[in-house]
Amino acid sequence: MKNWQKLSLTFIIAIIAIILEFGFKQPIMTRLLVTVAGAILAISMFIEMIKTLRSGRYGVDLLAIIAIVSTLFIGQYWASLIIIVMLVGGESLEDYAAHRASRELHKLLENSPTFAHKKVGDNYVDTPIDEIEVDDVLLVKASEVVPIDGVVLEGDSWFDESSLTGESEPVTKAIGDDVLSGSINGETAVLIRTSKKAADSQYQKIVQLVRESEATPAQFVRLADRYAVPFTIVSLVIAGAAWFISGDMTRFAEVLVVASPCPLILAAPIAFVGGMSRSSRNGLLVKNGTTIEKLSLAKTVGFDKTGTLTTGVLHVKSIMPETSDYSENDLLQIAASLEIGSNHILAKSLVKRAAENGLALLEVADFRESTGLGLSGMIQNKNYHIGRANFAHADGEKVTGTAVFISEDETFIGKILFEDKIRPESQHVIERLKAQDVQHILMLTGDNEKTAELVAGELGITEVYAGLMPSEKIGILKELPETHRPMVMVGDGVNDAPALALSDVGIALGASGSTVASESADVVVLRNDLNLVPESIKISRETMKVAKEAVLIGIFICIALMLVASTGVLPAIIGALLQEVIDTVSILYALKALKDRK
Repeated sequence: MKNWQKLSLTFIIAIIAIILEFGFKQPIMTRLLVTVAGAILAISMFIEMIKTLRSGRYGVDLLAIIAIVSTLFIGQYWASLIIIVMLVGGESLEDYAAHRASRELHKLLENSPTFAHKKVGDNYVDTPIDEIEVDDVLLVKASEVVPIDGVVLEGDSWFDESSLTGESEPVTKAIGDDVLSGSINGETAVLIRTSKKAADSQYQKIVQLVRESEATPAQFVRLADRYAVPFTIVSLVIAGAAWFISGDMTRFAEVLVVASPCPLILAAPIAFVGGMSRSSRNGLLVKNGTTIEKLSLAKTVGFDKTGTLTTGVLHVKSIMPETSDYSENDLLQIAASLEIGSNHILAKSLVKRAAENGLALLEVADFRESTGLGLSGMIQNKNYHIGRANFAHADGEKVTGTAVFISEDETFIGKILFEDKIRPESQHVIERLKAQDVQHILMLTGDNEKTAELVAGELGITEVYAGLMPSEKIGILKELPETHRPMVMVGDGVNDAPALALSDVGIALGASGSTVASESADVVVLRNDLNLVPESIKISRETMKVAKEAVLIGIFICIALMLVASTGVLPAIIGALLQEVIDTVSILYALKALKDRK
């Protein structure tokens, strides 16, 4: 039965009991009704407690069961009824608080597109997004959600990417710019060419990850269970002592009435869900319950290099004409004009650099793509080739790093060199992690040792492992001593997936990384910002602090009231009402985990 249904039934029982007691003067019927309801609830809680014990964990239900049974035994059935109402109400309040705390996650699902306007001939046909293929042309109308990742072919407009990046300012997109699914088009219709299938597009990946995170049960209740055994023992000792000293069993029941474990049951999970919601609001998707606790204790953070500490995008480093007939801008203009229609990794960098230099793209005729070699086409009645050295008639040319070669007809006319730049925030991220007392910062990369050492030296990373295959990364992680754990691994590529899955906490840069990496990780960074790695640790530590404080506040208030009740000055019915005050204080404090802190 759902909690709100149990709560409704409990209130109906309470109303009937009041009518029987004060309307029809039938205290015996009232006591019988409350006893039956209390027995049913106690039996159901006992069954749940047995299941908890069988799973190897200690629960907090024993005190509630004893409190209900003892108050019924001494004839304090109104106190028992209040405990029943408060317990069932507490469960319903937990559902409400959890729903409130997780509402940020649902914002990602609200605009999930299901259809796209696909260009077929001269018409546009509404097509399910699962049937859209790579390189299909789609129309995105004004105020519509972009259904699939793509590149602008025609038109320019501004796009609201706040649901993806958290940035409130709209972003202007023009021909050649990438657009992300889930962003909302502004005032002008545009044509886009899809660069991915729906399942691989940014928004669909996020939607799937949100659903997975909601389907994963929270494990944070273990924090409450740690306090359950000592709290139960203390409560029973105080109650037993009160009974022994006074010789009155009523004192035993009066003490246990205020020892109800609602602060333990409610405070920790609510703080935990609040931390997950706060993470989501800040661009972090936490997939499961234990991740926040592990992140809060992180001692080691390992980084992949390419696409993680570096941008992962090759930028134009230098343009080198081979002949005086062509300037640097001439070569760049020819290269960008040929590459505008290509999905090659270097095409975007060339087009972007040409735009930065104020170069207009030239019309290309007889465009051809030779798979694995390069591109060719006619520009101003001249035949150009761009691509590998042997494709562009540049045999014998040697370069260090990545380059493309350009030829006019069969004459080599120049080359363009590329480099992968360090992310502008990487330096600050490493410094912030050190300030957070993360004891070990590693770089694990498949790149060559010289390049890895250069990047590590610039960032202040002293533990570097280069030239690694994915299996070798796993070997290093397995050999980490327990004193270095919990270990956090940060990556973005397919080759990082095994390491992300094996580490204590895997963090994937989902905004620019692969689907496989995101699926293997415990945390997905939804913005293209490495600063969110130390931010995830900060949020986790603050969430754990709030959760522990909320639980301890409830426990200390309960103990204080138990000591008062042991003197006999606190009737059971008043104690039952005060217990709800304790619950409210603990829950309101736990909700602090929702709030961002400077």
